[in-house]
Order: sequence, then C-alpha cells, then structure tokens
Amino acid sequence: MPGTVDVERHYRAVASRDPRFDGWFVTGVHTTGIYCRPSCPARTPLPRNVSFFPTAAGAQAAGFRACRRCRPDAVPGSPEWDVRADVVARAMRLIADGEVERSGVPGLAARLGYSERQLHRLLVAELGVGALALARAQRAQTARLLIETTSLPMAEVAFAAGFASIRQFNDTVQAVFAATPSALRSTTPRPDGANPGWLTLRLAARAPFAADEVLLFLGAHAVPGLEEWDGTTFSRVLDLPHGPAVVRLSPGTGAAVTARLQLPELRDLGTAVARCRRLLDLDADPTAVDEVLGTDPALSAPVAAAPGRRVPTSPDAAETAVRAVLGQQVSIAGARTLTGRLLLAAGRPLPEPVGSLTHAFPRPEALAGADLGAIGLTGARRRTVAGLAGALTDGSLALDPGVDRDEAARALLTLPGIGPWTAALVALRGLADPDVWLPGDLALRRSLRTLGSSDADAVTRWRPWRSYAVMHLWALAVPDLFTRRPSTDRSAP
Repeated sequence: MPGTVDVERHYRAVASRDPRFDGWFVTGVHTTGIYCRPSCPARTPLPRNVSFFPTAAGAQAAGFRACRRCRPDAVPGSPEWDVRADVVARAMRLIADGEVERSGVPGLAARLGYSERQLHRLLVAELGVGALALARAQRAQTARLLIETTSLPMAEVAFAAGFASIRQFNDTVQAVFAATPSALRSTTPRPDGANPGWLTLRLAARAPFAADEVLLFLGAHAVPGLEEWDGTTFSRVLDLPHGPAVVRLSPGTGAAVTARLQLPELRDLGTAVARCRRLLDLDADPTAVDEVLGTDPALSAPVAAAPGRRVPTSPDAAETAVRAVLGQQVSIAGARTLTGRLLLAAGRPLPEPVGSLTHAFPRPEALAGADLGAIGLTGARRRTVAGLAGALTDGSLALDPGVDRDEAARALLTLPGIGPWTAALVALRGLADPDVWLPGDLALRRSLRTLGSSDADAVTRWRPWRSYAVMHLWALAVPDLFTRRPSTDRSAP
C-alpha cells in the first residue's frame, strides 16, 4: 500500500460512515471489487477485506471500479493537496488544473523542476501511481460529468474529456464505472436542456458551508465587464487554455454550489471545474480549521458564529497579483474602477457579450506592452504593473497552481512597488495558501484590538490556518462584505 496509511483511523471513519473524510481517501473492497467513499451507505466490510488508497487513481490501478451507489468521484477533493507545499502536492494541483492534458508528463515535470523519472518515483512512492494514471482518473471523472449532465454525442464527450480515441474512452469508462457510457447516461432530462450552450454542474463542498457568504464576498469585489453580482449569482469570465469562458455560480442544495458554464471548447471543462473549486475553496476541511481556531479564546466567538468559513480566492494568481497592486491604498470602489479601466485597455474581448460580461482579464504579455497612462495610475504604480507583467512574461516569476509558494513570495518581493502585504495577499487569494498572515493590514489591526489580541497570536496559535483567521477578522472589521449588500466606501481588505 503506497505511502503511510493510518489503517485503524481510516477503518473507524468507514465504520461510522463519516462524511468528513469523503475525498481524503477511498476504500477498496476486495470481496466486491469496488472502491467507495468513506460515507458509503452500504454494509461495512470486514477489516481484512479492505485496502485504503489516497486517490481514486490508486484504487483503479489496483483493479477496483467505482461504486455506483456512493459515487466516490462526486465528492470534494482532498484538502491535503492545497495545504501541503511539497512536490507531490504541487503536482496534484497542476494535474487537477489540466497540465498533463496540455503539455503531457514532460511538461508537468518541467513546471516542477524535476525529471520525469524523479517525479514518477515520488508520485508512485506516495500515491501508488504516476501522473498518467492520475490524469486518466481525472478524464474518467470529467467524462462522467459530461455523460450525465449533457446530451452531447458520446464521441464529443470522449474528446472533450481528453481521451485520444473512442475505444480508449469506452474501455476506461467500462473499467472505472463497470458500465458502458450509454448505461451511465440517465433517461431523465439533463439540467442543461433549458439553457442551450450551457453546462450545469453541482460542485460539492464539505459541510458546514455557506455558499451565499462566499459569493457575496466575491460579488463585493466584482469588476464590471469581468464579473457580475446580482445578489444571488456571481458570474465571471474565466481565461481558459482554449479561450475565455463564462461561469455563473449560485448556492446549491446542501453543501454545494451550482455552476453554469459556457465553454468555447468542452476540453476545458476539467480545468474550469478545478478553477471554480479553487475560487470557492470547496476542497477545504472546515472541521480541521474550526478545531484549531474555535478553541482559541480570541476567535472562539467568531468561529462559532460562522462555522466552516471559507477563503474565496481567484481562478488566476497572476490576475490577483495585478489586482492587488491596483488595490493598494484605495477603497474597494476605487480598485474596481481602476481594474475596469485596465480591462478595457488591455483585456481580451469576448466574441459576444454575455450579459454585462465583456472581457477576459489581460494576460501578462498584453499588460507588458499596454499603454497604462490613461487609466488613472500614478507613475510608480504603472511601473509596478509593468514590472510585474514583465516578470510573469519572461518567466522570472511563476504564479501557477504548482508553484513553490515561498519561492513565489520571494520573487514578488524583488519587484519594485510590491511589499510584504501585497505578496501575502497574492499568496492568500491567488495561490490559495491556507496559512497566510497580512502584515500591517489595517482591518486586521482593528479586529485584533477589538478582541484584545495581537499579531503574535497569528504567528503562533493560529497556524496552520492563518488565512481562515484573516477571514474571520475581516468579517469583524468589514461585516458588509460577509452579511449584506456591500457598501463601496470601505477600505478594501
């Protein structure tokens, strides 16, 4: 069995059908040949008849097929890959973002700074499988989403999910789900039927989860033309590998968000889903976070009032970095105005507007050559944006999902006009680092004074979940961003 597995703890989770562990691991049942999520309602197998795997890919490689009752592929992902900073976790983040589909295993290894052989050895040692098997499992999951939520012909589903041939698609679906693609397709109307050109998906989260709060926070920072907030649904343009897409996110039933996607090419579906999950922090483990922060005297009341609070991030850390620079020392309204002007000056127009959405955020190469003099930036701020865009373009700064976060922070701090607060904000809301503190943040200082606490608490007691502590403290200082329609005259956190 790959890696180090706490068999007794895992079996207790299975015996109690504890949904908190869904996505952390899967259980292979030798007597049936299937693998299940920990909360599967089927009869609990005997300990001698099970094996535990950290990924579905590992279970599939061992010959198990997915349980058709508990749908182990329809649970939140493991929060472990977002928390950890080692190369295996970084590889998992890149694979989820579609790096293997775009550039193959050689490209994945190059992004991580390892040889293919080294990377394969690390992945197999911990997960039991290499990058190709992990990508294959992701293709199977994407295929199932398309089979069950669209009316697309199977050939289109196969190539959209990343399979090289119809035969490979049929063989993989049969092996993973013990059913043909046509058998998986339900006879009930699919949710996208009423909205031609749109895919409707359910994105699951671990409870507790307040989707309305996460969407409100994002809506408070919505940039006209790029994002839209109507009080219930948050919409935005996603800049995907094969063109800009649009997503509409609204609260779903239970611990979930409903995502409606309009994609230029269906093969970007897996990447779009991964970026939406990161945007909403859907793979977080709220129990682990609240157990640390909720027992702290300073944060016990805020955590009890908002259990499971998430850290909304961004689908693109490079975008976050530019927006962080534009938002330095200005209000939310000011930051939105400047970013909107930048969008019109250098953003990529959509082929056709979708509601009020008109542009994808400018890519670094477009910003590097753009005339920023007319959007209202000071000379120093223009030089900072240009320097940031240049570093992202020439590769001296990387902000992709698999980047070493400490290296990214160091590289950011070498750029003129970017200090510790800006670099920390990029780590928190761009790179989804769960353990970030914002030095010198005025809103945090106000909340700390109210609670009778200090920065020293963040350095010691609130690790490894300081990013979540930041959200609780921001909620105390600027409640409009979390509980009601935001005003525009507050300082931007």
